[in-house]
Amino acid sequence: MQPIRVMIVEDDPMVMEINTEFVSKLSGFLLVGKAYNGKEAISLINKFHPDLVLLDYFLPDTNGLSLLHTIRAEHQPIDVILLTANREPHHIQEVLRAGVVDYIVKPFHFDRFQATLEQYRLAVKKYNENKQFDQADIDAITGIQLNKPESFFEEFLPKGLNDRTMQQILQFLEGQALPLSSEEVASGTGLARVTVRRYLEYLEKKGDIALEIQYGSVGRPINKYRR
Repeated sequence: MQPIRVMIVEDDPMVMEINTEFVSKLSGFLLVGKAYNGKEAISLINKFHPDLVLLDYFLPDTNGLSLLHTIRAEHQPIDVILLTANREPHHIQEVLRAGVVDYIVKPFHFDRFQATLEQYRLAVKKYNENKQFDQADIDAITGIQLNKPESFFEEFLPKGLNDRTMQQILQFLEGQALPLSSEEVASGTGLARVTVRRYLEYLEKKGDIALEIQYGSVGRPINKYRR
């Protein structure tokens, strides 16, 4: 499979460098262009014909939605992922309606970025197999999780973690009224404390659970987690 050709559209030079570094860490992706405004973006898109554009919403001369409409109006075979600090619900709804692959809110961790691009790479691979899809193929492309084999999720998890245990911990936290320590989660799930701590740290880093640090009168502070 040929590398997926990526272009980044971002007006902040520091964020541009971070996104560039993130792309460079992933196999199967080739960065072909970087644009700092909408006009430059259209010019480079027409020059390099990327497969995927990583697009910011706020640009000096336009916004991500307008640029997305321009790309769609030219019938360019390009997919778009929004990487932006814009959290306005109606803006998010508009760009999703315009057909973006994903919408990632800044600041984000590399794990979230990686999961989206790996999911996209899987979709491209499926498209290139040149065979009729069954429902499982379509679910894999869209990221629908119902009845997914465990190995599908584990492809994106850190080494030593698995989706079944992660879901067990999340479900346990879901039903708790108060935040819990790793020891309390371990006791409630029957899992080893060191195992639970690894999953909790990973889930907190991803933003799936919230960390609350509680200070007692003596001793070390206690990390507690809530869903």
